[in-house]
Amino acid sequence: MDQQKIAEEKKEALKTNVPTDASAKWYVIHIQTGYEQRVKQALEQRVKSLGVEDKIFNVVIPTREIVVVKKGKKTKATEKVFPGYILVKMVLNDDSWLVVRTTEGVTGFVGAGLKPTAISEKEVDAIMKFVEQEQPKFKTKFSVGEAVKITEGPFTDFLGTVEAIDEQRGKVKVLVSIFDRETPVELDFLQVQKL
Repeated sequence: MDQQKIAEEKKEALKTNVPTDASAKWYVIHIQTGYEQRVKQALEQRVKSLGVEDKIFNVVIPTREIVVVKKGKKTKATEKVFPGYILVKMVLNDDSWLVVRTTEGVTGFVGAGLKPTAISEKEVDAIMKFVEQEQPKFKTKFSVGEAVKITEGPFTDFLGTVEAIDEQRGKVKVLVSIFDRETPVELDFLQVQKL
């Protein structure tokens, strides 16, 4: 139920707040990486205090739920889809541009030259679909060809080489030397560790 609630909240956050001005478009602003949440809050606060709610409608940090393997345990985490970038739905004019541009942490708009370029509805839809993916993604530090040690299961303490990684399922295929032959064994991320 939590997963569904999160997906609905994200969908709502990316929906337009039906602006009164049909010329409102989505723009991408570049910010200092790691300050996305702080900049979003500062911008939302400035929109209210400067009274430009009729020009700037929505500020979104595209994120998704992932499963991270840390210290042998799977934990859920939120991953920023585009670190260092925030989406803003706004009517672009001198006032709204200045409000966004002068917000602390904003380094500029993404666009050609000095003029911000709106992203297309098709791009916004693609981002929304990516963010709403139900299946959590596993994040791991393994790479193909890397030597690993099996820590669990019937092949505990065997050494092997990573042949393939399936981040969707959280599985890794390891080539283990058994009877002087390389045998592929599919294991969970938690069952192997780097050497």
